[in-house]
Amino acid sequence: MSLRQMEYLVAVVEEESFTRAADALRVTQSALSHQIKALEREIGGPLLERMTRGVRLTAMGRAYFPHAELAVRSARQARRAALAAGGAESGELHIATVHALAIGVLPEVCARWAHAHPGVRLVLHEYATTQELAEQMARGVADMALGPRPEDWPGPVTVVGRERMVLVVPHGDPLAARESVRLAELADRPWVRCSLEPVVGGRRWLDLECERAGFAPRTAVRTQHSSTAVRMASAGVGVLLTAAHELRGLDCASVPTDPPWHRDITVFSRVAPVGAAAEFTELLRTAGKATRDAPPVPSGE
Repeated sequence: MSLRQMEYLVAVVEEESFTRAADALRVTQSALSHQIKALEREIGGPLLERMTRGVRLTAMGRAYFPHAELAVRSARQARRAALAAGGAESGELHIATVHALAIGVLPEVCARWAHAHPGVRLVLHEYATTQELAEQMARGVADMALGPRPEDWPGPVTVVGRERMVLVVPHGDPLAARESVRLAELADRPWVRCSLEPVVGGRRWLDLECERAGFAPRTAVRTQHSSTAVRMASAGVGVLLTAAHELRGLDCASVPTDPPWHRDITVFSRVAPVGAAAEFTELLRTAGKATRDAPPVPSGE
């Protein structure tokens, strides 16, 4: 079996169509079908089920596909890394991250990168949770990931900054005028919860901290995206604990916690960053220097 055959299989699965995959690969549909059939003969059985509308993996295909996908993505990353190490100022750098960091941290950094490296195109892969981010990085979706420190990550992890966590409340809330708030003071308040909350030992960090303060937080609403959670809290649905950078440009009040809460923001990858990936990591580190003097909180999920 060849890498090209695996690339064709990945394209068909991603596009859910032989026609769209052939267009994406810039080959004829007959050539694509021929290569897939050749791969199936070599494997010893069908990998794809042709349906009236689209295609889907067979049981054999589902077992084979993750390995083919990883091989294809690894080959693409290897080519980009080789070009970067050779000093090429062109090509692509694929960055995976969670939505909150994509809108709160990356715009300014990407703008600086575009000015300094106009020939290197950035491709962002955004995910709702840090768990999904780590899973996709393990599958080779990007050259590097930006997110809270991952648990049990086998590759290199570099701290590039720290998020300062704050409590979000509406304007006019009595807490809005405070310099800081202790968690125990919020025992009677409803909470807005988000899937991006830090997790420690399988439990939400906020649950652990509230337990130490002598109460269990009462959840008013739970969201998948931090931007949704911020809007819920600013509307008065409940108190939200989130990173300060997520509030840029939003009409809400925030107040620091007592004691202050922070968590590490890291770059992690399957292999050590080189070339463009290493330069982008350093750019993130420079942008995050202002927050790295604070002690970290436990890692995110």
